[in-house]
Amino acid sequence: MRVTQFAALGAALSLTAMTAQAGTLEDVQARGELNCVVTTGVAGFAAPDENGKWTGFDVDFCRAVAAAVLGDGEKVKFVPTTGKTRFTVLNSGEGDILFRNTTETMSRDADLKLTFLPVNYYDGQGFLIRKELGINSAKDLDGASICIQTGTTTELNLADFFRVNGMSYEPVAIETNEEGITNYSANRCDVYTTDASGLASTRAALDDPSAHIILPEIISKEPLGGAVRHGDDQWADISKWVVNAIIIAEELGVTAANVAEHAAAAGDNPSINRLLGTEGDMGAMIGLDKDWAARAISAVGNYAESFDRNIGPDTPIGLARGLNASWKDGGILYAAPIR
Repeated sequence: MRVTQFAALGAALSLTAMTAQAGTLEDVQARGELNCVVTTGVAGFAAPDENGKWTGFDVDFCRAVAAAVLGDGEKVKFVPTTGKTRFTVLNSGEGDILFRNTTETMSRDADLKLTFLPVNYYDGQGFLIRKELGINSAKDLDGASICIQTGTTTELNLADFFRVNGMSYEPVAIETNEEGITNYSANRCDVYTTDASGLASTRAALDDPSAHIILPEIISKEPLGGAVRHGDDQWADISKWVVNAIIIAEELGVTAANVAEHAAAAGDNPSINRLLGTEGDMGAMIGLDKDWAARAISAVGNYAESFDRNIGPDTPIGLARGLNASWKDGGILYAAPIR
């Protein structure tokens, strides 16, 4: 099947081929658009460009889900939220799915009633500071003023770190990354703290990135990933396996450029065949057709393609794969098998 046929097929999917129970999938298909909860703007992860088009690593996962269930990765309405409002927006039904630099925690799972998807970025909290202050360790930050986004795990981790190390700090509360950049740039805080990936994005946005450093300490575990509401297992399964498919595609060497060729006919690799629907019918298990994963990969590429395009070493964000390298390359990125 050719790439150009994926979108056309999505628009013409037969309802009889779908085994969906009433729920989010049917709502999304009836609406013809996926409502994806994102940040208000973090360069490289989710932000509108000069033409208002949303791009970024998290945005790609929104588009992959839309391609899988609607046949078109462009059929997404992006719903910008702050750290405080993101879960309320998702649980209220204003959003169908969330991809927003969000850490999975026990309380968010069990208390806020969120179902987390596979981790799409392994991260940890760090500190951004001006070189001119002459500080090279987070353990020398006693008495510092620190810009911190409210309603985040970052806020809690910061308090824990300073308590354990017998230090004090002055919090400067912010709600968005843009507000953090503004306050930090205006010297309203000595330090900006958030996930290290977010700090790389923030540093790249400053007038002189070379005048700022990210301190070496990483003070937390931040497994970032998408989330959906509790109570719709089918939608959770669809969302989970789209993320897995993007990761598996890298493992198998399936790209946006060659997915159509692989999907045209079964080849010698049964793992690729199952992924792309030329062998078996894995899509039926989640209420989709055989080409769901092929459409997702066609829309955004595999994990490596999205990472390199949005946040990799050759972008202004400049992140190395690190822990997020495939398990085949010494990292811990690892997807459950499609079989």
